Amino acid sequence: MNDILVVGSVALDSVRTTVGRSVEALGGSATYFSLSASYFSKVALVGVVGEDFPRGHRRTLERRGVNLAGLKVAKGKTFRWAGSYGKDAAVAKTIATHLNVFNEFKPVLTEAQRKLPVVFLANIDPELQASVLAQMRAPALVACDTMNYWIDSKPAAIRKLLAKVDVFFSNDQEAMKLTGAPNALQAAETLIGWGPKVVVVKKGEHGALMAVGAKFFVFPAYPLARIKDPTGAGDTFAGGFLGYLASTRAYRDAGHLKRAMAYGTTMASFNVQDFSTKNIETLDREIIDERFHDLAERMTVPRADEFLKGRRAVAA
Repeated sequence: MNDILVVGSVALDSVRTTVGRSVEALGGSATYFSLSASYFSKVALVGVVGEDFPRGHRRTLERRGVNLAGLKVAKGKTFRWAGSYGKDAAVAKTIATHLNVFNEFKPVLTEAQRKLPVVFLANIDPELQASVLAQMRAPALVACDTMNYWIDSKPAAIRKLLAKVDVFFSNDQEAMKLTGAPNALQAAETLIGWGPKVVVVKKGEHGALMAVGAKFFVFPAYPLARIKDPTGAGDTFAGGFLGYLASTRAYRDAGHLKRAMAYGTTMASFNVQDFSTKNIETLDREIIDERFHDLAERMTVPRADEFLKGRRAVAA
């Protein structure tokens, strides 16, 4: 049985970075999310592609066990995005966007999809996100993402949606822009006041913070000396986070939420090490858990009383 429903884009991306390029590679928010989450939970994807969508890309998703019954093929061309990154990997310059068949995307869920316990509304039109949510049958956990385009054009619709959402993902610039707050911490505090129980603010190489009610938790990024392609890192993060959390079914537990943050960070670190989805297509849980535990060890700081107790024991 599937655990997570994801509704979002499946695309062909052309990307140039300081170390190379990819042309019409597999991309899209729902794609990155699904591949990442599939290492922890069963995922059902709802999206649309054109008649030109390569069969090899479909097989990539199928090999990871992603349910593609909701991936419709429409007459026309697949959504395409072209972009570039300079020395600052956190800033993408859009060269071209061709929505093609995605421009008419209006998902209608099946009865089985409506009953799934966890839903991730990827960064599509907030009114479309709301229409998908209205079709769900009382999901246990609702999460969503957004982007600057929708913050600029439909901020009221985003705020209305957030009143119905449990987990909201955003990067720091988007969170500050949406709320008008001067920093990420104040932005997360404001967003919590709008309705979500959990707010995750991603800060690229500077890690991420999570607000759970009135409490804040800070997490570092996994240290990488070289990054090839940051495209999809945010959706890969969300996939690791929600994939792990869905596997526990402990959606409100602070301990599991913190572990979900670390798994999201871990999956995003794999993603940025190669172009497109290449580096998250053929992982396994042993490799993922090894990096997860490495990250956890790097974050661990002994309590002061335990440290002093150890020093006294050595002195004796």
